[in-house]
Amino acid sequence: MRKWTRVGAGVFGAIVALSACSSGTESGAGNQAPKEASGPVTLSYAVWDANQKPVMEELAAEFSKANPAVKVQVQLTPWADYWTKLKAAATGGAAPDVFWMNGPNFQLYASNGVIKPIEEQVDASVYPKPLVDLYTYEGKLYGLPKDMDTIGVWYNKTLFDGAGVPYPKDGWTWTDFQQAAAKLTDAGKGVYGTAAQLGSFQEYQYNTITQAGGFVISPDGRKSGYDDPKTIAGLKFWTDLIAAKHSPDLKTMTDTTPLQLFEAGKIAMYWGGSWNVTEFSGNDYTKDKVDVAPLPKGEKQATIIHGVANVMSAKTAHPAEAWAFVKFLGSKQAAELLGKKGPIPAYTGTQGDWVGAHPEFKLQTFLDAVSYAAPFPVSKNTAAWNEAELTQLTKAWTGEVPVEQAAATLATAMNDLLAKE
Repeated sequence: MRKWTRVGAGVFGAIVALSACSSGTESGAGNQAPKEASGPVTLSYAVWDANQKPVMEELAAEFSKANPAVKVQVQLTPWADYWTKLKAAATGGAAPDVFWMNGPNFQLYASNGVIKPIEEQVDASVYPKPLVDLYTYEGKLYGLPKDMDTIGVWYNKTLFDGAGVPYPKDGWTWTDFQQAAAKLTDAGKGVYGTAAQLGSFQEYQYNTITQAGGFVISPDGRKSGYDDPKTIAGLKFWTDLIAAKHSPDLKTMTDTTPLQLFEAGKIAMYWGGSWNVTEFSGNDYTKDKVDVAPLPKGEKQATIIHGVANVMSAKTAHPAEAWAFVKFLGSKQAAELLGKKGPIPAYTGTQGDWVGAHPEFKLQTFLDAVSYAAPFPVSKNTAAWNEAELTQLTKAWTGEVPVEQAAATLATAMNDLLAKE
């Protein structure tokens, strides 16, 4: 589900750091009962995706079956309100016992003491390392990865066949992509080779920046990479496609989203995530006309990886039970159930059912991408510079200023924001 990768709410401002509580759990994995459970306990579990609520309730029931004294109440808050509601609850010291966390918001919650670090030794090697790194702050792991998503090129086989263009192959390059986009563009029919979308950074700019050898933010979180020549090359990959008219211009993509254009047969190649399988398999036009290929290779092969983690409140009244539930959610047992009915589970080796659910698509593409995936770029106040990205890069996408100028201005603004963190 695309929207879980973006920043929800702004900064907390001055939140008083919440005191951490002792976990009091035994080592191990799966459905192990917590120590010192004293009578019936009800845990609140906050999520934002209505489509996943049923499988989350199944997981909660499985946990309670093995831990009869612990009930779990799954609380759905739609994405549009999730972060606002969570911020208000956390500020009042009443955050849910366990809740979903995404990368862009993670450091803000960890640095303000809203969520509790995992104090028990866990085997994090069962999850992709970029996701473990994403949910690690100041050397401490705060969440167990629940699911993951990588990016691929969804392509319209009918348009490829009509233009006589071979389908994308493993190992194809930026040049291959650009040449295909040119051949697939048919101005007379209103068909474009691709769409150089702005704003969906996980699917677009972050990938090509990484592929070009550039970076969005330095590993220590203190410096913007937008003034790096290689980062600029990653941005120009997209603006050059607009200039060549192999992509719609920004106004067109604002009026009608690239997803809508792709599902109308007006875009031949759409950069999208593993979450798009549900959309494309259910759409009458795309369900039998599209497939997916790896992202093309620039200076190197790369894709951005992201995923939701389960975290626990630092002020939960039931730390032992909350940790036992988080640990269960991060187990192989839970991942296998999730893979049958939800997004790609993060637990290595449990993704077979997810791939097998839609044999009409080459979904193994998204799993193979994990080996060359880079983590979603974040800092303590990701929301602030995400806003700066959109403000400054819009000027480059419209042609108001050269890419180099927009990138330099963005780097300065971003560095100022990072200095305030």
